[in-house]
Order: sequence, then C-alpha cells, then structure tokens
Amino acid sequence: MWFQSGRRRDLCAILYDAGELRGQKLKTRLERYYDLRIDPQAFYGTLDALVEADHLERRTEGIYDVYGLSDAGADRVESYHAWLAERVGNGERRAADADASVVD
Repeated sequence: MWFQSGRRRDLCAILYDAGELRGQKLKTRLERYYDLRIDPQAFYGTLDALVEADHLERRTEGIYDVYGLSDAGADRVESYHAWLAERVGNGERRAADADASVVD
C-alpha cells in the first residue's frame, strides 16, 4: 500500500526535503502549505499510520517525537516524483489532438 491520501504523500515530501522534524514543526509546515489548521488527533494518526507502514521512522528526543523518512519512504517519494514528472513533463499542459473531438 502506498499513500492513500495526499496528506500522507505531502508529509513524506516535506520530510524528504527537511530530513528530520519534530512532530509539531512538521504539522506547522503542512498547515502553512495547506493554509488551514489540521486537527492534531488526525495529524498524529496519519503519522502513526506512516510509521506502522514503515514509510517513516520515529525517535524520541527529550520529550519530543522526531520523524524522518525510512529508506522505503524515500524510495516511494522518489518513485512518485518520477511518475508525476513523466505526466507533467516540462510544465506545459499537453493537449493532444485538442482540435479533435474526444470519443470514448
């Protein structure tokens, strides 16, 4: 099972870029990106699911939980990036046969 939600994917992308982050710092970065407040219980439930699926690693630093990508999680982010890059290409939206009618 890969990420079943954009939130999981986005959390992993943030950690791919940042390395390791405390849970609250990670939550703040995601909230800034989404421009909305995320319910803490739902957020930490998402982190727990990613840890259980071996996409994230969790360690304790004092009283804080610190999260980072596992090797498997990093591989998945890279794989998703490659898949998405194939579809997005050079940033120009493709409109193959834009003048032709579309028939299914």
